[in-house]
Amino acid sequence: MKQFIVIAILAFAFTSCQQQKIGYIDTGEIVNEYQAKKDLEEKFKGKKTQLDQKNDSISKAFQLEVQDFQVKSKRMAQSKAQEKYQELGQKQQLLQQQIQFSEQQFGQQFNAELDSVIIKVKDFAKDYGKKNGYSFILGTSEATSSVIYGEDANDLTKTILDALNTEYKK
Repeated sequence: MKQFIVIAILAFAFTSCQQQKIGYIDTGEIVNEYQAKKDLEEKFKGKKTQLDQKNDSISKAFQLEVQDFQVKSKRMAQSKAQEKYQELGQKQQLLQQQIQFSEQQFGQQFNAELDSVIIKVKDFAKDYGKKNGYSFILGTSEATSSVIYGEDANDLTKTILDALNTEYKK
């Protein structure tokens, strides 16, 4: 019976002394250097250029209309000119709202796709941790520094980034 108790205590001591495998990643670096995010930014850069061109053409067309009105208003009756001036003010408001709405939609669309990239990074890190026997993989970045210090041997940033980019290329 004494041997059983001694063995049980030794087994407990051995299992409680096992160290957990812990790593950390710089989430900001991974997301910024992940090829999927770079491709997403490139895709939206083109869309942003198109949106800006469309908004500029709308604004220029309105400016031409205003300039045309200014020339014609000199020959108009004051009441008629005032009425047209109010119309142009309302039209300007509507155009500004339209431009603002399209820019908000653009931002929401970009953020939604960026969120999916971030979720993919998190899921990949989680799977990597499970497959490689990590108890914890901590995340840090310039904005939120949850890891104040970590040995370079525990820094999985490059390893996970390389694996992510390799998977993305497939």
